[in-house]
Amino acid sequence: MPSYSKNEIVLVRYPFSDLTNAKVRPAVIVNAPHTSQDVLIVPLTSKTTELLAGEFVLTNWKGAGLNVETATKRGIFTLHEKLVLKSVGRLVTKDAEKLATSLQEWLGLQ
Repeated sequence: MPSYSKNEIVLVRYPFSDLTNAKVRPAVIVNAPHTSQDVLIVPLTSKTTELLAGEFVLTNWKGAGLNVETATKRGIFTLHEKLVLKSVGRLVTKDAEKLATSLQEWLGLQ
């Protein structure tokens, strides 16, 4: 059984909303360890302009295993770990801290 850890960058198969197809996209795991087969993720994107509040460009996207400049996207999704194709890296501490702050802002926990 795969095991993914918080701040790990993974490639996931995102289903289209009508479930007719799917695309492979990067995301970051944001949940603490648990026994469920579901993971909580925040999507990542190469569209780094016109970002919403709390979205940000990763300071070390190459070091996180990504091929192009990448930003976080406002959103939290739950998906079954079978939709995770592979791990490609980890957020550096600075980006992980910024994402934690963004999550608190998005969820109104500050």
